[in-house]
Amino acid sequence: MKRVPVLVVGAGPVGLALACALWQRGVRARIVEAEADRQSGSRAVQLHPPTLQLFRELGVLDEAERLGLRIRSTSYHLAGGRTVRVVLGPRNEPLMLPQEHTARLLEGALELAGGRVERGLRVTDVTQDAEGVSVETRGPDGTELIEADWLVATDGVRSTVRDRLGVDFAGSDVTTGFVLAEGRIGGDFERNAVHYFLGQTGSVVFASMPGGRTRISAPVPEGFPIDAEGVQRLLDTRGPGGLHVTGLDMISSFTSQERIAVTLRKGRCFLAGDAAHTHSPLGGQGLNLGLQDAHNLAWKLAGVVTGTLAPAILDTYGPERHQAAEQIVRNTHLFLTVFRLGPAASRIRDTVWAGLEAAGVLRQWFVPLLAGWRVRYPDLLGERGRPDPRRSALRAARRLPAPGGRAPAWVPEPPAGIPQFRLVARGPAGDGPVRAVHAAAAAAPVPVVPTYLPGRAPGFLLLRPDGYVLAAGTTAAELAAAGRLLGRIAAAAPVRPKRPAVTAEAD
Repeated sequence: MKRVPVLVVGAGPVGLALACALWQRGVRARIVEAEADRQSGSRAVQLHPPTLQLFRELGVLDEAERLGLRIRSTSYHLAGGRTVRVVLGPRNEPLMLPQEHTARLLEGALELAGGRVERGLRVTDVTQDAEGVSVETRGPDGTELIEADWLVATDGVRSTVRDRLGVDFAGSDVTTGFVLAEGRIGGDFERNAVHYFLGQTGSVVFASMPGGRTRISAPVPEGFPIDAEGVQRLLDTRGPGGLHVTGLDMISSFTSQERIAVTLRKGRCFLAGDAAHTHSPLGGQGLNLGLQDAHNLAWKLAGVVTGTLAPAILDTYGPERHQAAEQIVRNTHLFLTVFRLGPAASRIRDTVWAGLEAAGVLRQWFVPLLAGWRVRYPDLLGERGRPDPRRSALRAARRLPAPGGRAPAWVPEPPAGIPQFRLVARGPAGDGPVRAVHAAAAAAPVPVVPTYLPGRAPGFLLLRPDGYVLAAGTTAAELAAAGRLLGRIAAAAPVRPKRPAVTAEAD
């Protein structure tokens, strides 16, 4: 069979999003899935705003919005009887969408781009050398050897590819067990919301779902009844009272792990999604973390395959996404700790929580954290040397984020089509500044879309295709440095990324 440029192993949402993004960029990726049938069930349901940006790029956001339910607020019901209600605002509102719908929409976009999922092909072995990857699969028609230039494993927590590559999945099991149920709950509570009841007798969370359904989750001791009566007991003893289960569509129990692969790249193979990391489900971070792996890797891998970007740009994937995974695992561990505090500690928690709300910290810091806006990357590609503290202070004063952060809210949405590098500049109105920005974009060694925003404090942001800041500044010298940075990324010159102080090394 003809050698393929990229083989994606695993057709869950992460693998589908990656394959779709590659096909849209002209890379004819092949995607295989061990299971013969499509995914079903709700599973991961909470899609955060950065993920919805990816859905917009892939062309599935409108349909996702039609099928899903926007969460408008989050309420924290404290043990002393106080409720802290936080209106999220459009920038921070997640979309509740059962995972079976997410997978179906992404697979439809993949097929529209020209690809298709090959189901019933189970990977049994992986070998590689400096030139490519050989993957042995077994399916209904027997054994097949697939040759690929690059491989991306999105085959879940029990990843066969990760195992065959010999990559350690470092971490530990979470000892707390959870019950998860979905169905219809009667009673008086705010809909289009997520409710956290943090009581002295235990905690429970329930969230609105499409179609008038509700998802209930809570940490439970071993032996807790996993049935409708058990769910009712949770609502009665940990909830607000007055709620009753009228019918359950699903109920299960599960445990989780806190693990991150020691490296997310080994040679020509990459790990993404649950194959790369797993953690407590509190906060609905897991699927979003995996989809952002795909968002990070797609433009880099497509750029290398199509000859636009230097191959060493791929060295940034592992350190960047490893740091993101560390942030999320650390945060979800903290959420879980707060969620299962005993009576004495819960009183202290409630006092602290009320103080954070009074100071505006919940709305200004915690809500964007949950929404996914505060994930940062190490600055691996910036020019060497000590930063100029005067320029850093000026950049901060003008609200320009440092490299590695996400584009701020004042940056307009990118134009429709395949995401490109963007040069977003601002300053006084006039033809001269506009011409300068367009000239800088035209001189870049890779395609750059220019945007000028008049009437704001001067400065510029050079944005990557995934919306992260590659460079920022306020002077002509810093703009020239950004141009040199693009020169190092472009295929005509090697990329030599700086190494962060602590990171997983790519093999």
